[in-house]
Amino acid sequence: MVVCGLIGVGVMAAVDEIVFHQILGWHHFYDRSTPSVGLLSDGLLHTAELLALVAGFFLYADLRRRRALGAVHAWAGFFLGLGIFQLFDGIVDHKLLRLHQVRYGVDVTPYDWAWNVTALALLLIGTALAMRAEGGTKTGRAA
Repeated sequence: MVVCGLIGVGVMAAVDEIVFHQILGWHHFYDRSTPSVGLLSDGLLHTAELLALVAGFFLYADLRRRRALGAVHAWAGFFLGLGIFQLFDGIVDHKLLRLHQVRYGVDVTPYDWAWNVTALALLLIGTALAMRAEGGTKTGRAA
């Protein structure tokens, strides 16, 4: 589950970086300095996301090769990784550290709610899949 969680974190970081930082241009990873520093911070986030994806897929390939990967466990980890990144970004980056907001020049409350409710929905999906996977493992069914 952890390997696919790493992939989930990388995918959600990529979605955030591509959609909100590049396409929509709503924010940079670090917006408390100059635009150049913001762009540099986006590049560092992009580097970290690519490293997570590459490492995750190498580890995933090894698990597949060893036939040590259950599909439900994999999906559970993936959704948990998506949700963990989203919730961490929404609470820690946006509110506690104030590195950036989802959007500027508007009331951020609906954006914050959408961001964090999406994170919770992804975590609930991942948790439900993890419980299903563990139930299948305990009863002897294939995960």
